[in-house]
Amino acid sequence: MLTTRIALRRQLLALTLALGSALPFAARAADTELLNVSYDVARELYKDVNPAFTAEWKKTTGETIAIKQSHGGSSKQARAVADGLEASVVTLNQANDIDMLADRGLVAKDWTKKFPNNASPYYSTMVFLVRKGNPKGIHDWADLAKPGVKVVIPNPKTAGNGRYTYLAAWGSVVKKGGNEAQARELVGKIFKNVPVLDAGGRAATTTFTQRQIGDILVTFENEVNLVRAEFGDNFEVVYPSISVLAETPVAVIDKVVDRKGIRKQATAYLNFLYSDAGQAIGAKHYLRVRNEKVMKQFAANYKPIQLFTVDDVFGGWRAAQKRHFDDGGEFDKIYQSK
Repeated sequence: MLTTRIALRRQLLALTLALGSALPFAARAADTELLNVSYDVARELYKDVNPAFTAEWKKTTGETIAIKQSHGGSSKQARAVADGLEASVVTLNQANDIDMLADRGLVAKDWTKKFPNNASPYYSTMVFLVRKGNPKGIHDWADLAKPGVKVVIPNPKTAGNGRYTYLAAWGSVVKKGGNEAQARELVGKIFKNVPVLDAGGRAATTTFTQRQIGDILVTFENEVNLVRAEFGDNFEVVYPSISVLAETPVAVIDKVVDRKGIRKQATAYLNFLYSDAGQAIGAKHYLRVRNEKVMKQFAANYKPIQLFTVDDVFGGWRAAQKRHFDDGGEFDKIYQSK
């Protein structure tokens, strides 16, 4: 037994040394390295974007770029960058996360003007994923508040899609002529039906699809369609009558790229998202794109839905953050009374 353990240790040591000796070579293989700090459910998107960009960049410039990824709840990721995670770029899912980085001096104050469409190459919206046959009869936001319905939503304090879900439900009441008290009542009832608040969107998807918790998952349109594609007929996608327009803003982390001398590469990487190739990759992942030609090409991926903006109903992200999601805000009051 002792001899076996010693042999195993030697094998592990040899493997560690082999990996260690390989790493410097791998690092030297890339002329430049970028770190894209992104939100939770964008993993598959950037797995396709990155090799497409690096191949194009190599072809046009001769330079080899390695792109690393970091994923988690959007707000959690933004805080990690603010706390020192050396992102070259951020590709998040709500503007207030990048506003926070701008307030810290990490991103340009006018970051929304650095790239087209308010620096948002794609957008999505919040829709429902239900179990096959829709046994709880979920059709619109009010159905999420029914007694006995278990709703899976990630934590609005850490996850962008949790925040968008909250705002979509609230705004659905206001846009149909309801008042603020009625909107608060609906959101309160919905969150009373939430059995667990996961930190990020992908964790919430796992809770619903693999742990088999809940009757409905509320998340981005692109996420529910990817789940549907993976799991086939086990789930159905339900579109509410109205929802929120969920942008996916991007920005360069100025201090990092300037210190490392990689501003040109980081900017080109984000610009690639607006190219025909980058837009087509987004559309393949069920993101709504800005390029009308590509949007028409992938029209079958999208169902028409009435959308409202955060600016329209809440006066912008800063106002929504302060009132609803800052400590002691509406969400805290609602959830503490659960």
